[in-house]
Amino acid sequence: MKRFHHMPFGAEPGDGGTHFRLWAPGARQVELLLGGDDGEHSLTLASHDDGWYRTHAAGVGAGSRYRYRIDGDLCVPDPASRCNPDDVHGASLVVDPLAFDWQDAGWRGRPWHEAVIYELHVGAFTASGDFDGVRRRLDYLVELGVTALELMPVADFPGRRGWGYDGVLPFAPDSAYGSPTALKTLVQEAHARGLMALLDVVYNHFGPDGNYLHAYAPTFFNAAHHTPWGAAINFDAPGSEVVRDFFVHNALYWLEEFHFDGLRLDAIHAICDDSRPDIVEALCGAVQAGPGREREVHLILENDRNCARYLRRDTDGRPQCATAQWNDDFHHAAHVLVTGEDDGYYADFARRPAAQLGRCLAEGFAFQGDPSPFRDGAARGEPSAHLPPLAFVDSVQTHDQVGNRAFGDRLHQLGPAPAVEALTAVLLLAPQVPMLFMGEEFATEQPFLFFCDFGPALAQAVTDGRRREFARFARFADPATRERIPDPGAETTFAASVLDWATIDRPPHAARLALYRRLLAVRQRHIMPRLAGMPGGQAGYTLAGERALTVHWRLGDGSRLALAANLTDQPAQLAPQPGRVLYLSDGLDTTQHAAGRLPPWSVAWTLADAAP
Repeated sequence: MKRFHHMPFGAEPGDGGTHFRLWAPGARQVELLLGGDDGEHSLTLASHDDGWYRTHAAGVGAGSRYRYRIDGDLCVPDPASRCNPDDVHGASLVVDPLAFDWQDAGWRGRPWHEAVIYELHVGAFTASGDFDGVRRRLDYLVELGVTALELMPVADFPGRRGWGYDGVLPFAPDSAYGSPTALKTLVQEAHARGLMALLDVVYNHFGPDGNYLHAYAPTFFNAAHHTPWGAAINFDAPGSEVVRDFFVHNALYWLEEFHFDGLRLDAIHAICDDSRPDIVEALCGAVQAGPGREREVHLILENDRNCARYLRRDTDGRPQCATAQWNDDFHHAAHVLVTGEDDGYYADFARRPAAQLGRCLAEGFAFQGDPSPFRDGAARGEPSAHLPPLAFVDSVQTHDQVGNRAFGDRLHQLGPAPAVEALTAVLLLAPQVPMLFMGEEFATEQPFLFFCDFGPALAQAVTDGRRREFARFARFADPATRERIPDPGAETTFAASVLDWATIDRPPHAARLALYRRLLAVRQRHIMPRLAGMPGGQAGYTLAGERALTVHWRLGDGSRLALAANLTDQPAQLAPQPGRVLYLSDGLDTTQHAAGRLPPWSVAWTLADAAP
């Protein structure tokens, strides 16, 4: 496997020392401070007309600490630091990218049709809260039936605990989770077990604490575009060439230097870029022209705008830009069916959730240019029925949809068990790529709360802001109720979110885990091998009443996969689907299925081979 040895940013050992590079177009002078806080000595970096400052420090190698002093005053870490052991305000560490002894030379990734994703937060996944803790659970994931682990962002963020979406040093794995070597070891051990390793990255903003770029590289931002975090990252104004390179190389860095098999690009709808190709297209193109030519590499988008154009395929069905997108429409329709909630963005799915779920299963997005009541009737989305199901990642729980609830409630805590199990059977056997969120497979009792570790003033602002955010919901109208919302800055809030693995063998957790394993075994044996080459536009759905439906797909080998689902608490009559039975919900027998009589909250999956 090719390694990516050179970046135009940061510190790179070589030539008997280390090359240091910093883009600081707003600075008059940049000094390199070597040796950390004790015994520092300085070198003045040579200035270039394009805003770059460079120097080569002889005798300085891996393990050396360094930082920059701007205009004789402000001391900052390297924005392209590969490691920042003392958090985002401390000195950076020179890392030799060639030092790790990779043993996965034969690994070429896995094709996308084999993906079953498990999203996890490194800090809350195990009691140790680090990369090694995740590594020790890899065998469990394999036994579960997962083929890809997806790490929530690990780029260095302020403090010892946080979701990772407030990172400020995008090249440095957060030291709270372990060293770069520990992360590489995790990826290597995943590959040894046949698991893909995916990483969530954030290219739409920097966090509010520890980002010094405004002070010495103001052209890194474009005030013409306003975002919830202030001026947008500059992807389309003068100076944007360097900024675009910074993030493109960040993507390549994770894929090549850490051997990740793919990236999930957070909230690209919050990226402001009027240029063409925009940064998402440019990044996807660089990945396809680089590591994507040598092995299977997958790029996954989060995009509230449902822009199908990013998911376009060529005539052979290969992605021309991104591989897939998180389909929040599927989640929201499923959530409403289980819980009946209709506030916030769930208002868009309150009237016809089964029909919208059917549209997601057959056509991709539920909103394909349709008016969104939640957005005051504005049109949302683009037509997606021509795209293959593998262009969509579906879920019934994610860090967003659990963690952005006031109390971090899990789905099984919000609706009846038969309803959750029925939607789980829909999720795990549909042709779309299924994604689990850590702990859902054994119905964990641990919530996943919003937590962070800011300084006192910012922490209080976050706590107050979060409680104000929920004040618009009727059930939080009482200030006393809002006061019960866990404080994001309290260490107890984080501790409450850490999974308790001791419960998985106890009722009712063991039964839920057995269901997930059973369903994923069916997927792996009967469905996964037939998904390769599956085209778009070969599916359809039919409603039976308001909350029962049938869906069918033509798979890549020409066989016909069909779902009959009764997603209500009353019996339903549906047209029997042809083919041999792959799965029937508990309480649904073969006689009932043959007659099309489905009990409440029941699901039937069938598969018919292609005609000779």
